[in-house]
Amino acid sequence: MQTVPAVPSSARHPDPAWRGRVTYTVLALLVLWPMVVASEFKPFTLFDRQSIAATLNFLADFVPPAHSPEFLQLLLRETWQTVAIATAGLTLALLGAIPATLIVTERLSISRLGTGRMAFMPAAIRQAVRWLLVLLRSVPELVWALLFVRIIGLGPTAGVLAIALTYAGMLGKVYAEILESSERHASDTLLANGSSRLAALLYGALPESASELVSYTVYRWECAIRGSVVMGFVGAGGLGQRMDESMKMLAGSEVSAMLLVFVLLVAAADLVSKLLRKRLG
Repeated sequence: MQTVPAVPSSARHPDPAWRGRVTYTVLALLVLWPMVVASEFKPFTLFDRQSIAATLNFLADFVPPAHSPEFLQLLLRETWQTVAIATAGLTLALLGAIPATLIVTERLSISRLGTGRMAFMPAAIRQAVRWLLVLLRSVPELVWALLFVRIIGLGPTAGVLAIALTYAGMLGKVYAEILESSERHASDTLLANGSSRLAALLYGALPESASELVSYTVYRWECAIRGSVVMGFVGAGGLGQRMDESMKMLAGSEVSAMLLVFVLLVAAADLVSKLLRKRLG
């Protein structure tokens, strides 16, 4: 009597890990469902007859976009102010993020040379700066903008300061993580031979991580442009403040023109990032 060879479980089912995948999917749904309920997420309201009618009436004014000479001149001026707010805020953020990166990056620590462990005081300073970065990035730039609008009044200065504080925390954290994950032989050699932390960064760690650092910085500049638009709704100037006024007046053609400008700004930031990565690659 001929025996039939046993078929392994992996051959009976194309994915041998299907039980684990199904289990994790069910667990994820069980965790996410209470969050969906708590957030009162009801997407079906978008398809309500009244909601659809209101949406169509508003979108009907989007075409054609506003293109009068007076409006285009205003749009150009507000666009320039928005880019200026984002660029100035990011520049101030870099002035805080770069020194913080030098402090919190463990691979640039001189006190750990030889023993592999940092001294108490440098470790305490590094931890304090880490908590400062946590504090800065944990407060959204919109909240900072609301605070500065109350302190210094309406205008782009509030937006610049809000971006500077929040993005200093973000850039400092991510810069340190990028440098920590890069090749450390060059920087360790420089530090062991008496080099300063700044020289070890510029000639050791930075060449290995330049492309990734530049890419992330340009991405944050793109986010700063979007953030400056949002902060304009609370009086921080730029395109956001003008869009808020247009939406309140139900001027759909003006809103559509500004949305097109947003798309062009993000596309320009993406192009700049791509060109810089090619040059550094």
